[in-house]
Amino acid sequence: MDVTDPKRAAALAALQELPEHGVIGLGTGSTAKLFIDEVARLVRAGRRLVGVPTSEASRAQAEALGVPLLDDVGPWEIDVTVDGADEVDAALNLIKGGGAAHTREKIVNHASRKNVIVVDPAKLSRRLGEKWHVPIEVLPFGHASTARALGAHGTPSLRTREGANVRTDAGNLIYDLNAGVIADPAALDAALHAIPGVVETGLFVARADVVIVGGLPVRRLERGAAG
Repeated sequence: MDVTDPKRAAALAALQELPEHGVIGLGTGSTAKLFIDEVARLVRAGRRLVGVPTSEASRAQAEALGVPLLDDVGPWEIDVTVDGADEVDAALNLIKGGGAAHTREKIVNHASRKNVIVVDPAKLSRRLGEKWHVPIEVLPFGHASTARALGAHGTPSLRTREGANVRTDAGNLIYDLNAGVIADPAALDAALHAIPGVVETGLFVARADVVIVGGLPVRRLERGAAG
C-alpha cells in the first residue's frame, strides 16, 4: 500500500486499531473503501474479523472480497468502526454524508464501542461548516415543506446528480444545508432533528474516539486530547 497517499496512509494506520478477532463496522467513502481492501487482506491471511457495512456499496465491496458480514437487522456488538468524514473540527466533531450514507453510518457508530475516523489533512477545520455543508436525509413526502423549515437554519439545496435526485439506500432524499460556520454543532443538530420529515443529519457530535489523519507522518488525534 502506497503510504505517500494520505488516504491510503490513514487506512493502513487504522488497521492498528482493530481487535485480533471480533466485529468491526465498515464505513463508506473513498478512504473507507481502501480500509475495506486491507480488512479483506487480513481475513484472507486468517484474521477472524466479521463486518457490519454502513451502505450497500460497502456491503457489495466486502462481499466481493470475501469479508464475512452480519445481516442488517442487528442488534450488533461492534468492537470498532472505521469510517471516513467530510469535515473534522478541533473538538473532533464531524460532518458526514457526502456519500449519502450518514444515517446508516450513525446507527453503526452508536453501536460501536470505539469509533475511528480516517481522513486526509484537507478534511480538518477549526469549526464545522468552514468547508462543508450539512447533509440531511429527509423523507420524500412533503420534502419541500421540510426544506422550507430547514431554511430557518441556513440555505438548503436538494442534492441531484446528472439531473436526478440523489437517493439514499433507504430511498430518501438529501438536502445539503449551508449553515455557515457552526458555533454549536450539538444545538444545530437538535434543532434540525425537531423538524418533521428529517430522518437524520450529517452532524456527528462527540462521536469520534480517534481521528487518524493521513500524511507523512500520520497523526493520531484522540477525543479530549485534540487541539
